Amino acid sequence: MRPKHWMYTVPLRLRSLFRQRATDQELDEELRYHVERRTEENIAKGMTPQEARRAAMLAMGGVEKRKEECRETRKVNWLQNVAQDIRYGLRMLRKSPGFTVTAVLTIALGIGATTAIFSIVDATLLHPLPYPHPEQLVSVEDDLPGVGAQSVGISVPEWQDFERSGIFQHVSPIGGGSVNLTGSSQPMRIFFAAVPPNYFALMGIKPQLGRSFNPEDHTPGFTLECLISDGLWKRAFGADPQVLGRSIRLDNDLYQIIGVMPAGYHDPGRTNEERNTEMWLATGFAGAPAPLPQRNLRILPNTIARIAPGLTVKTAQSRLDALVASLQKQFPVDYPEESAWRVRLEPLQETVVGNARQSLILLLGAVGLVLLIGCVNVANLLLARASARGREMAVRQALGAARKRLMSQLLVEGLLLSLVGGIAGLAILFCTKGLMVRLVPDSLPRLNNISISWSVLLFALAATFSAGVIFGLAPALHIGRPDLTAVFKQEGRGSTNSGEQARTRRVLVITEFALSLVLMIAAGLLLRSFADLLNVRPGFDPQNVMAVRTWLPVPNDPDTDIYGTTAQEAPFIRELIRRSKTMPGVEEAAVGDLAAIPLGHSRNDLNPYRMTLEGQEVQSEKAPLVEVLEATPEYFHTLGMPLLRGRLFVEMDDEKAPPVAVINEAFARTYWPAGNPIGQHLQLNRMRGSRGNPPWTTVVGVIADARTESLAEESAPQIYLSLYQMHPKDLAIFLRGRLDPATTPVKLRREVQSINPELPVFGAQTLKEAVSVSLSERRFSMEMVGLFALTALLLAGLGIYGVISYIVSERRHEIGIRLALGAQNRNILRMVLRQGLGLAIAGAAVGLTCALIVSPLMAGLLYGVRPTDPLTFVGFALLLIGVALLACYIPARRAMKVDPIVALRYE
Repeated sequence: MRPKHWMYTVPLRLRSLFRQRATDQELDEELRYHVERRTEENIAKGMTPQEARRAAMLAMGGVEKRKEECRETRKVNWLQNVAQDIRYGLRMLRKSPGFTVTAVLTIALGIGATTAIFSIVDATLLHPLPYPHPEQLVSVEDDLPGVGAQSVGISVPEWQDFERSGIFQHVSPIGGGSVNLTGSSQPMRIFFAAVPPNYFALMGIKPQLGRSFNPEDHTPGFTLECLISDGLWKRAFGADPQVLGRSIRLDNDLYQIIGVMPAGYHDPGRTNEERNTEMWLATGFAGAPAPLPQRNLRILPNTIARIAPGLTVKTAQSRLDALVASLQKQFPVDYPEESAWRVRLEPLQETVVGNARQSLILLLGAVGLVLLIGCVNVANLLLARASARGREMAVRQALGAARKRLMSQLLVEGLLLSLVGGIAGLAILFCTKGLMVRLVPDSLPRLNNISISWSVLLFALAATFSAGVIFGLAPALHIGRPDLTAVFKQEGRGSTNSGEQARTRRVLVITEFALSLVLMIAAGLLLRSFADLLNVRPGFDPQNVMAVRTWLPVPNDPDTDIYGTTAQEAPFIRELIRRSKTMPGVEEAAVGDLAAIPLGHSRNDLNPYRMTLEGQEVQSEKAPLVEVLEATPEYFHTLGMPLLRGRLFVEMDDEKAPPVAVINEAFARTYWPAGNPIGQHLQLNRMRGSRGNPPWTTVVGVIADARTESLAEESAPQIYLSLYQMHPKDLAIFLRGRLDPATTPVKLRREVQSINPELPVFGAQTLKEAVSVSLSERRFSMEMVGLFALTALLLAGLGIYGVISYIVSERRHEIGIRLALGAQNRNILRMVLRQGLGLAIAGAAVGLTCALIVSPLMAGLLYGVRPTDPLTFVGFALLLIGVALLACYIPARRAMKVDPIVALRYE
């Protein structure tokens, strides 16, 4: 831009922007001057004054049009136009309160629901982990595909190899579990993490009080120092800033508190307990109470690492593969070729998210469809409104208004509706945020990070703007190409609906029906899948059974463990069962380990054992892995697990008797498909902590399969061992009878602590609650998608109701003539319903086609039903058509009541 031109145009534009009235007055005077000069020239040519002025106006081409062209040259006219369109749009919306409220509520529902689901997706899937450089954090998984095992944990020597490899900055195994905190009024069960001293250096997190562990500390066992969470600091120590240096007793060992972690810090765990760790203890995993390190002793279930700077996960994986190949050559006995040992790196965020990704993406897609259906519905309303305003727009265009200006005005009205609806949706979301979080199942990862963050607000803004553009474009595009001749030929002042607009509205209704049917079929598949899961026979009876947990201490010095052997633990278990049976309402009692709680434990609570069958001796690394549960003789009857062959445990199956086992049907089918398993012998070698050569165990019974891991999965081969021949520390007490969930745990705590006052009692849960919790994620997905499907059905019904009502009003004159010529009410009813039925069938056909394409993506979320289940597809298509006919019946009845005389006189 030339300097002189710039110095002239900028002041002119600013003056036009801030002194609009004075500038417009000057423009009027200038245009009037040009008209008068042209008029005088025409008079001089011999025209009459009237003819001269008319010719001057025609030569000008329309005064208003020239004004618009002059304003355009100032380059600020668009701001004035937008402001004017906003003011005009607000006036028009105020003039139609019913239309405005309907449209705003529709958009508020769509924007609010979409933003709510996106806030969950953002916190879980999109938001990075709350640690420095989270992209460098990976989970280290040991797999043995040769024996069909994944994520079997790593050994201490492997951890040390990885730490020295140069591939990682730090590698940190994570162990842990329950620990008893004693010394207060009641013993507390605390979930702790056993980590190496470099753990917090790896995570990049510093305590808010005190210090962290020394990464250079190479103590083989526990360092007797601990860090506590902010929540435990406030709950157990009253947020005392002098807590540093205080000694606490954990499982009879004295530890010193050296730091308090920041508020809001959570470990990147896979389970709720791991994510809500309240205490961290440092250990080298090579001293008591851990066993001596061995390469094939995988005592470290979870391991995370931070890859070295400059490496990606892919390059780190390739280097790790080379290291694994080298170790296999150095230690062929520990890593036989048949086990196919490999180490897999997985981004830590993927590990934390786990199986929740597919459910959340389904929910986001479903709520996105609801928003799109809402946009289509509002677009239909705006098209009907634009048709009613067709004469107004035609008159304005005939008077010189540019089509671009009219289209801009309608688009601004749509954006205003969307903005108001978006604000209303966010207001509803803010008011219901607490309820939304309570609806989300506790098993969902990163639940604590759900919030209305800036990213969520930006998403809401983008969704609001997109929605406004989507439903604002339809009337804007149609109003931009009206047939002025056809408009002005109409005698009445009613709507000026064109054939193209009618077709557009029908297409929108068909689209709305198709999208609604896709959503309804998805909800129907999830509903049928959930119903099938509820009807599954779990193999145990959850009625009137409660499980309550306790934890026996594991001191660092095995010599001080009062429950260190089976002989020491068995009297406690027997006395506990005896006292439990004396409690009011208790009919039966049993004890098992944590893995024995059906559907109430995590994968980390399982006891994987390598199994060798008699006569099929193989190297340890080639042996198959099986799940082992430990229980007392009363367990099977208490939980209603029927015996099929042989016998169950008896009281004499203790530490002095030969080891015995009860297996399930799946185990018998897998390893003795044609033979009798009773009396067979097997050897069990525990992967995490076995010492020495285990004895042979005799199979004495076979019980029916029980789905103890998931109702959606067939029972895996399982072995039950007598608790009196083992000595687990994490115990579950099972009670059957007429139990009060509120008072029974309190009474049981008194009985347990009457035996040992330092034992905590926690985690009370009925088995019915365990079943319900195991289905919580599926239930949440089903309820949300079902709610969205009902909303879509309602919107689709309103959409076809609006279209048919409009068609009836448009054909009022025709209906009056038909009735005057002798048409019966049933003929009118059939005519109207036929139009609605045609739209519904077309929408159902498109929706069924789309559902057939999309439904296979849901296969991983379904149980007992195919993604293309014909009953679900046909049933919901018929339901949608039925709702469409019901929605059409109301305007059809109105059409039957048309008075021919009134209709003809009106026209």
